[in-house]
Amino acid sequence: MLRVVVESAKGLPKSKLGSTPDPIANIIFKGKEVLEFDLKGSVLDSSSYIDVIVKDYETIGKDKFLGSAKISLKDLATGQVKSFPCKDLALVNEKGQATGATVSLVIHYDPPANATPNPNDPQAGDAAGDSGTGEEGDEDIPDAGQSPSAPGQPGNPNQRLVKKNRKLNRPLANKPQDFQIRVRILEGRQLPGNNIKPVVKVNVCGQTHRTRIKRGNNPFFDEMFFYNVNMLPSDLFDQYVSIRVYDSFSLRADSLMGEFKVDVGFIYDEPAHSVMRKWLLLNDPDESSSGARGYLKVSMFIVGAGDESQVEKRDINDDQDDIESNLLLPAGVTLRWVTLSLKVFRAEDIPQMDDAFIQSLKGMFGVDGDKKNLVDPFVEAHFAGKRLCTQVIEKNANPEWNQMLNLQVKFPSMCERIKLTVFDWDRLTRNDSIGTIYLNLAKIASSGGEVQGKTGESEVGFLPAFGPCYINLYGSPREFTGLPDPYEELNYGKGEGVAYRGRILVELSTKLEGKADKTVEEIPSDDILVAQKYQRRRKYCLCVVFHSASMLQEPGEPIQFEVSIGNYGNKLDTTCKPLASTTQYSCAVFDGNHYYYLPWANAKPVVVITSFWEDISHRLDAVNIILYIAERLQSNITAMKLAILAKVPENRLAEIWLRLVNQVIEDLMPELEGHSNLTSLDIQMKKLRDSTLQTIMEGAKSMREEATEIKDTLGDIEGWLDKLKQLAEEPQNSMPDVIIWMLRGEKRVAYSRIPAYQLLYSTYSEQACGQFCGRTRNVFMQYPMDKNKGLKVPVQIRVNMWLGLSADEKKFNNFSEGTFSVFAELYENQAYMLGKWGTTGLGLRYKCSDVTGKLKLKQENFIPPRGWEWEGDWFIDPEKGLLTEADAGHTEFMDEVFQNETRFPGGEWKPATEPYTDVNGEKTHTPEEIECPAGWSWGDEWTVDENRAVDEKGWEYGITIPPDDKPKSWVPAEKMYHVHRRRRVIRPRKRTSAAGTTTEKRDQGDPEGWEFSSLIGWKFHRQERSADTIRRRRWRRKMAPAGRLGASAIFKLEGAALVIHSRHGSFSLFVMLALTVGVFLSLGSHLYHLRVYVYQARNLIAMDKDSFSDPYAHVSFLHMSKTTETIKATLNPTWDQTLIFQDVEIYGDPQKIAQYPPDVVLEFYDKDQVGKDELLGRSVCVPLVKLNPGMDQTPKLLWSPIIQKDQQAGEVLVAAELILKDKGNETDLPLVPPKRAENLYMVPQGIRPVVQLMAIEILAWGLRNMKPYQLATVASPSLVVECGGEMVQSAVIKNMKKCPNFPGSVLFLKVLLPKEEMYTPPIVLKVIDHRPFGRKPVVGQCTIDTLEEFRCDPYIKMVYLSLSVALMAAFPHDTRIDMEDRRPLLEAQEKETVDWWSKFYASIGDHEKCRPYLQKGYDTLKVYDKELENVPEFKQLTDFCNTFKLQRGKNEDEEDDPSVVGEFKGSFKVYPLSDDPGVAPPPRQFRELPESVPQECLVRIYVVRGIDLQPKDNNGQCDPYIKISLGKKSIEDRDNYLPNTTNPVFGRMFEMSCFLPQDKDLKISVYDYDLLTRDEKVGETVIDLENRFLSRFGDLFLSGINQWRDHLKPSQILQNLARLKGVPPPRLEDDGKALSFNGTQYTLAQFEANKEIHQHLGPADERISLHVLRTHGLVPEHVETRTLFSSFQPQLSQGCLQMWVDVFPKNMGLPGPPFDIVPRKAKKYFLRAVVWNTSDVILDETSITGERMSDIYVKGWMPGMEEDKQKTDVHYRSLDGDGNFNWRFVFGFEYLPAEQLCLVSKKEHFWSLDKTEFRIPPKLIVQIWDNDKFSLDDYLGTVELDLRKLTPPAKVSKTCNLSMMEEVMDARPPKSDLANSLFAQKSVRGWWPCVTEQDGKKVLGGKVEMTLEIVSEKEVDEKPAGKGRDEPNMNPKLDFPKRPDTSFFWFTNPCKTMKFIVWRRFKWLFIGLILLILVLLFVGILLYSLPNYISMKIVKPFK
Repeated sequence: MLRVVVESAKGLPKSKLGSTPDPIANIIFKGKEVLEFDLKGSVLDSSSYIDVIVKDYETIGKDKFLGSAKISLKDLATGQVKSFPCKDLALVNEKGQATGATVSLVIHYDPPANATPNPNDPQAGDAAGDSGTGEEGDEDIPDAGQSPSAPGQPGNPNQRLVKKNRKLNRPLANKPQDFQIRVRILEGRQLPGNNIKPVVKVNVCGQTHRTRIKRGNNPFFDEMFFYNVNMLPSDLFDQYVSIRVYDSFSLRADSLMGEFKVDVGFIYDEPAHSVMRKWLLLNDPDESSSGARGYLKVSMFIVGAGDESQVEKRDINDDQDDIESNLLLPAGVTLRWVTLSLKVFRAEDIPQMDDAFIQSLKGMFGVDGDKKNLVDPFVEAHFAGKRLCTQVIEKNANPEWNQMLNLQVKFPSMCERIKLTVFDWDRLTRNDSIGTIYLNLAKIASSGGEVQGKTGESEVGFLPAFGPCYINLYGSPREFTGLPDPYEELNYGKGEGVAYRGRILVELSTKLEGKADKTVEEIPSDDILVAQKYQRRRKYCLCVVFHSASMLQEPGEPIQFEVSIGNYGNKLDTTCKPLASTTQYSCAVFDGNHYYYLPWANAKPVVVITSFWEDISHRLDAVNIILYIAERLQSNITAMKLAILAKVPENRLAEIWLRLVNQVIEDLMPELEGHSNLTSLDIQMKKLRDSTLQTIMEGAKSMREEATEIKDTLGDIEGWLDKLKQLAEEPQNSMPDVIIWMLRGEKRVAYSRIPAYQLLYSTYSEQACGQFCGRTRNVFMQYPMDKNKGLKVPVQIRVNMWLGLSADEKKFNNFSEGTFSVFAELYENQAYMLGKWGTTGLGLRYKCSDVTGKLKLKQENFIPPRGWEWEGDWFIDPEKGLLTEADAGHTEFMDEVFQNETRFPGGEWKPATEPYTDVNGEKTHTPEEIECPAGWSWGDEWTVDENRAVDEKGWEYGITIPPDDKPKSWVPAEKMYHVHRRRRVIRPRKRTSAAGTTTEKRDQGDPEGWEFSSLIGWKFHRQERSADTIRRRRWRRKMAPAGRLGASAIFKLEGAALVIHSRHGSFSLFVMLALTVGVFLSLGSHLYHLRVYVYQARNLIAMDKDSFSDPYAHVSFLHMSKTTETIKATLNPTWDQTLIFQDVEIYGDPQKIAQYPPDVVLEFYDKDQVGKDELLGRSVCVPLVKLNPGMDQTPKLLWSPIIQKDQQAGEVLVAAELILKDKGNETDLPLVPPKRAENLYMVPQGIRPVVQLMAIEILAWGLRNMKPYQLATVASPSLVVECGGEMVQSAVIKNMKKCPNFPGSVLFLKVLLPKEEMYTPPIVLKVIDHRPFGRKPVVGQCTIDTLEEFRCDPYIKMVYLSLSVALMAAFPHDTRIDMEDRRPLLEAQEKETVDWWSKFYASIGDHEKCRPYLQKGYDTLKVYDKELENVPEFKQLTDFCNTFKLQRGKNEDEEDDPSVVGEFKGSFKVYPLSDDPGVAPPPRQFRELPESVPQECLVRIYVVRGIDLQPKDNNGQCDPYIKISLGKKSIEDRDNYLPNTTNPVFGRMFEMSCFLPQDKDLKISVYDYDLLTRDEKVGETVIDLENRFLSRFGDLFLSGINQWRDHLKPSQILQNLARLKGVPPPRLEDDGKALSFNGTQYTLAQFEANKEIHQHLGPADERISLHVLRTHGLVPEHVETRTLFSSFQPQLSQGCLQMWVDVFPKNMGLPGPPFDIVPRKAKKYFLRAVVWNTSDVILDETSITGERMSDIYVKGWMPGMEEDKQKTDVHYRSLDGDGNFNWRFVFGFEYLPAEQLCLVSKKEHFWSLDKTEFRIPPKLIVQIWDNDKFSLDDYLGTVELDLRKLTPPAKVSKTCNLSMMEEVMDARPPKSDLANSLFAQKSVRGWWPCVTEQDGKKVLGGKVEMTLEIVSEKEVDEKPAGKGRDEPNMNPKLDFPKRPDTSFFWFTNPCKTMKFIVWRRFKWLFIGLILLILVLLFVGILLYSLPNYISMKIVKPFK
């Protein structure tokens, strides 16, 4: 224990002007920052020092550094002093200069009990008290920096109430995954109650487990529970772990003693996703005022797919650990009850949720039905398991609740989010969710300052606060249908909501004081008035210009776009005022290649929406400014990373870096003044943002001055970016998102949601405008709740949006380009009746209508809106966009005509009445009449199409069923009853002139502007056809703004909706404005020339069964697309192709296009012969724009990711340039690149990568574990290696079974590779099997992405012999070495205390269990906490050759990886070759290889123990045993299963022989033993023995307590190592005490200094050889920890095995004897407790005679052995609380001395098969009871004694009191005199106090005098003693106690009862009574005899 007392500091520099600093001192010792350093039993070494850092305390952000100093702890470490004061230690600043400030402190050091001071430490001389600089980096000081337990501080005034915003590191995919949550309940302390039986219940994700029932207030459980779940990470992190402790008395219901709840997300965010051995403070969930209800020690882990499972380390002083310092919530943060008051004011715009059936009935009866308010809303708040609801307001879409919900929670809370759901109440069915939102506490609260009433500017931390502010709800589309809503889940907050569903006004505040009276109460009217000012609305204008819509996948119904913000603009919602929120309908046109687009040409549709919202510009300006800073920083970081990747020269890199840092320093923040609607959160956020930006700025400034290595700063800079992104989140964003919908007909198809702040215009500054305000941007729309995660893009739109206050609408003019034109429009309709066109026969249509034909319009009804006037008259203007000609956009087209014939059944075929028709049977022209349109040329003559289901002449047959006159279905075979047949005649044509089409298209069609259609529907065409029955034409009239200029006039269009008054009264007053008024933007257009350079792609997904794909790409740009060639069978295609888009017409200003160019989108497909091509992924590339072709800038090829379903699915190397063409100037364009084939251009020089000649050497060692292909085994494979277009094939393996290695191991490949690493193509390995009949299928393939790790310098000698193989080569095969076995007799005694397990426990730091081992100077093992191959320094043991997984086949179940079908063992070397043929090639790299023939080996497998195995039985336990398979052999150790444990200690050694490499995979499985059912596999691990055998890190077998166990002595191994490295052999000097090797001199003294030399260590020369070997990075003697996996949860750890494996080649003779690792056995001990006396026992009863008394007896037992309870006899009628017993308890128990735990074996239930072993601390519980004959005995008190650290008893009864036990109960680290082990003392006698609880307080229940004695099994016979006072009554002899005479049982001793009870108490009463009786008798006799006497006297007076 190291303690530092900080006394004072002087002369601190002022860090801020005019303010004194608030200094805190951080003492950093090896990274800890509290003032008491618990060194956990490790000893100080003399190089230790303490770093003192004095800072100016800041409540948030980084504390300012004032100075630092270093103090060497050399004197303390060497044990010369116990403590020393440092007075006036000078502080230095960061640069090492003195600051003039000083600090004084005192340092104490208590060395651990087992530590011996070490005066001659070799490092002790050099660490004087140098004032080094305190380099402290950018670390955040955790709250523990001011520890409340620090002696120098009287307590911590600023207890922080809010937990730190942890950086959430949750990079998890948003799909359901496997997780395992493990909760380990260790022990409880200080649980309340008397004589309790606690049990712990743990509930996670709806699964509950409970522990065994224990007794006592400090129970020891040590049980682990596993919870396996498969769910979305986001859902899992919202679940919580609930831990409850119950008192399980069987007679009444379980009574809850205390509980603790924590979010699963909280645990996941902890380091390593785990909470290790922490104390939880339990509290009563119902009683808010109650304090702690005891403590529980737990560990909690979350293991996700692929996570390492953590191993718990037990510390030495774990038992005495200080609860306070190890609480999960630090004690400084006391849990306080707070009330979160959520005021719910009102809601608006809530959509209809109930059916209108009743309303429409009311309407029919004339009752005015209110249609819009069909919803009964209420709000539910849910937080930390508590739910509260407001009242239900029926039939109201804009309800006002005005209620306050008071949530009582413990704070700081472990739960992150308050969930608010608005529900629609339903009387009969379940309530429907309208929308859900989350208030994230982390975003509306901040850790930091002094919450408790301190004021002052430094406060930055604040409690949760929010609003009053509206929160918007999003969810499924608003339109109500009675059908089930397919998107209902969105309303519960799952997934991104696709539509606005209303908003609620809420306010959240936090009260720290006591409980609220009611959970739900009304809001006071004052507060409602205060909230009014936050509801002031202002008018906003939104303008959206659609520039293009492309990449539509299928044509179909006409398309229109709708834009809405909130409810404004939602065209299908009847409650809002209609606005011009939709574009005109238009039909999609084919782009000539693959996609469709909307032909808007130069009339771009415009949508204008006015809406009313609160003005929150002060919030959104700040967000936009921070986002602007972040965006600039992001682009600079990207540029810098790219520069590092491209390895640019240092000075250029420094330039980029300096620009980045300078820009960060320039950018700063807006002020928030003068806004009436600031909330408290606004003010706090402002402070938080200011201080964080200040911190970043200062960080940047200091970095600019101090940074040395640019790459190292990247981490910090990215940290700034993260901080900025966190700051940019605005919780109070009440402005709804802008939602764009694409509608096909009336159906919503796809949407896109854009946050309003991205479009918002700000008058504050340019940076405060949204990043897309007034900019043209490309948006991929998405399907709602898309299950395929964006696999298919519905449409890509290019839009320009502007949103601003209508007060700023003039500013819109600066952003807009082109001219807006506004038209009123209507359609004139006519029908064809009786041979002429007219208005009769229109049926449902009106004479004049809107485009849909459903709305009646008249020209004279149109009145221009206010501020607008007509310009010109109505004119006919045909709509181009809705007319679809079949050949539009196509370059090739097939004209078709059907020839029809009919007959009577069985008659002759004759031409039909309409001999030529189209596919629908409508009459068309004959083939001869059809002319070739202008701009096209015929490609062929008319031919019959026979490639259909037809007969040989092309006919198909059908039968007509009246009333139809045409058959409905057709068949290819003729039958007698067929009456109709037809055949298809086709003729192809090609487009000749591309340029001419645009002008000609417009001239076609009807001269009067009519459009024709055969049906009433959408499909109109220009040319009249015979079947047409309907025609229409469009009339338009232009409007112009009256007297107002500029584009902003379009915002005045609203209100035009109300101008059309219809005859039906108010019924159709609302008319959709968008259908009658069209707004268009006319833009000038320019021609551009686009080139897309597609070079190559890598790592595409395999889509075909043969493990490959046939990839090609569709490249789309606006309304044009082109396709690359298809490359067969590859996942790494190199297209090397330039796609040239000749004349791309883009509308808009070239300058703006240059700033924000349209994207080039590449979609990659896998070509399939059969079926549809499958999408491989999509990538986006931004073209480089050249506004004049002469610009001297070439695009750079860059890797851009290919995304499929939100996952990366490869990368493509691509670049693009867009060049503005001058009219008529074709010559300036860049040269046409060279062609590779017709229309295939290559990527030109200057853009394509520069290549150089490289050599690739391939070491093809062999193939392993090849799975069968097409049901046949892979028998004779060969390997094909491809790279950069070259390939080489290996020799064929003749027989895989006999030897799976390739005969000739080295292949050589010369290839041209790019010089830049980032362009290098991957190496592709294909394994081909040579089968009969010349078949050579590919049976596996592998892609190696990067060649970086294989690059080498060919002139450095590398040797590839492994150590073990070299040894075999070096020695004749019959060598046998015996090391002399010098074992003196001392071994025997030592075995008792030192075994292999001592060595193991010493190595893992478990000093309790290894007792004297370390002092003996023995070696330790190295225990790795991971697999040996995962230890970084052993490079996966693949230094000889790597293992590459071979894959095959299509990715069937999209989720998982492709199947692994085998492994290739080999390696590569890549180095440059000279282009000059004259230069000699460099030497080959792979030489001196080991022979590749099979080797016979002996394998020893040592399995030490299992850790946290997954339980397989219902009781949460497991009965594990080991099963090992190697090659065809297997060992099953079923007989030695270990019952009921998840942490088995196996201690087993297995020996097997095998042939490498055939049997290389050693599989070790753990099974769970079951008696009746099949044994289940817990998990398995596989070890590649071949890698271990071939690795040059070969194993070192050291001297443990056992002898050397290798074939060769260390000196021989060292000689081989020398041969291997090519250095001279080692030389021994000085009788083997010194050795020189490889130019270095070693001496034995330097290795064995300060070590006790054990007499069993070998001779000096072997010892020094061994020490030298250890310095050469070989694998030392070790134990590795291997994770077990099972196929049931392939990615989740099922537990771990600690084990190791030795491999010995047999041809080198037999190895030494194996280790003995059999587990330790427990010893039998007896505890004899003699109860002598009790005193001061509570007197519990009142006797008949009214005295206080107790009938005392004493009961005792050892926990875990409750069935062996023992009682004394009863001391009756103790009147003074004293009792005399002289009674002996004897308890036998099994004890493990090394672990200091009792081993208890017992059956848990009578039906259990096996006894379960428990390890329990040895304790004795003694209780005092009061005996009652006729009722239950009364409990008087208890004492619990831990035999390992026994509370020293009081010598006399007087000094015995409760404070003796308090010292132990407090669990402070013990002073050495406080606690003593009874096992060491053997015997102890004295008084102990017994405790009982009264009214919640602990009081003394009595004192008991005992002798406790521990006796071993041997001593029992020597010193016999019986129980109680039975024979043998000796050691010591117990006489019957001398109890006072008053002690007896009244019922059995009547005489004594008389004597002691009656007589003693009523003696005087009795005497008085007797006297009284005598007197009365006397008087009575007197009275009796008196008359007689008197009469006698009268008669004879004188007688």
